[in-house]
Amino acid sequence: MNLQERINAFVKLGEFLSQFSNEVIQKKDNIEHNDVFFDGFKHQLKLAEEHNGWFTKENIAFALQGWTESLTIEKLNTWIKAYKFNSVNPKNVAIIMAGNIPLVGFHDFLSVLISGHNVVVKQSSNDKHLLPYLSKYLEFVEPQFKGTITFTEEKLTNFDAVIATGSDNTARYFEYYFKGKPSIIRNNRNSVAILTGQETEADFKNLSEDIFRYYGLGCRNVSKLYVPKGYKFDGFFQGIYHWHDIVNKAKYANNYDYNKAVYLMSEFDMLENGFFMIKEDESYASPIATLFYEYYDSTDALKEKIEADSSKIQCIVAKGFAKNEIAFGATQKPELWDYADSVDSVEFLLAI
Repeated sequence: MNLQERINAFVKLGEFLSQFSNEVIQKKDNIEHNDVFFDGFKHQLKLAEEHNGWFTKENIAFALQGWTESLTIEKLNTWIKAYKFNSVNPKNVAIIMAGNIPLVGFHDFLSVLISGHNVVVKQSSNDKHLLPYLSKYLEFVEPQFKGTITFTEEKLTNFDAVIATGSDNTARYFEYYFKGKPSIIRNNRNSVAILTGQETEADFKNLSEDIFRYYGLGCRNVSKLYVPKGYKFDGFFQGIYHWHDIVNKAKYANNYDYNKAVYLMSEFDMLENGFFMIKEDESYASPIATLFYEYYDSTDALKEKIEADSSKIQCIVAKGFAKNEIAFGATQKPELWDYADSVDSVEFLLAI
């Protein structure tokens, strides 16, 4: 199978996903193998939502919309033009996937197959319904994919390289267990936003998407604010208020009530608005329904701190703070060339 055949297959997968990327699912004409797969994928979406309470219909649709927009001939060609795929000797690449947001491991899956390798997937039990079904669709639109995609729940064997995502604790285990293999090991990271006091209400509305999308469970979700000394949060709370209905979701509400009770009993200082809390804290990882913040004295000192802690930070949301910053509202809309932990997985795959 050549590179163009692989690209064409993923473009067809993107067209298939476009039917499910809105909250109202709509069957389209001229989608290959739709009679075989459309109703089945609707059922998988239902199963995914029932199995994991964080995978709401809205969040699954948002994730599918992102992949619909990425799996186009234009985006795929833009992504791969930086690489040379001619001399790839197919290897078996294992992927250990997280399960915090829907299809969170899809970029690794795509990267392995586009690179011409075989993929061995070990999924999280939290996100096990969607990808195997989409893999079957890929095999229908491009039969040469048959035999190149394997899913397993057993101990990984017969692989040449690995991409593994987990917590800080599991990352240490992965580093030991896979020390004899080429590997990309990812651990906990969080995203931060740098505020100056000059933000508009539109900025805060966009920032709220970075905070609340996927209930804040993704590494690209903003979990920490840096604000100048004396900062007033009135405009921030006003700008995020349109997310207030999130507290009507049972799992979110339970976390909000629990964390609020912990803070009150511990007599921690915090601000809250009935569905969300902010607390001054030096940590990067904040609990669900909570955002940590920290004051800064100067942007130069803050830049030094951010640089020193770069291994803990996934995204920096700001306006004019850093070269690699991300615009307000864009953290959950990464491009194909926006690699997790800034590690180029395709470059890694082409070198094994």
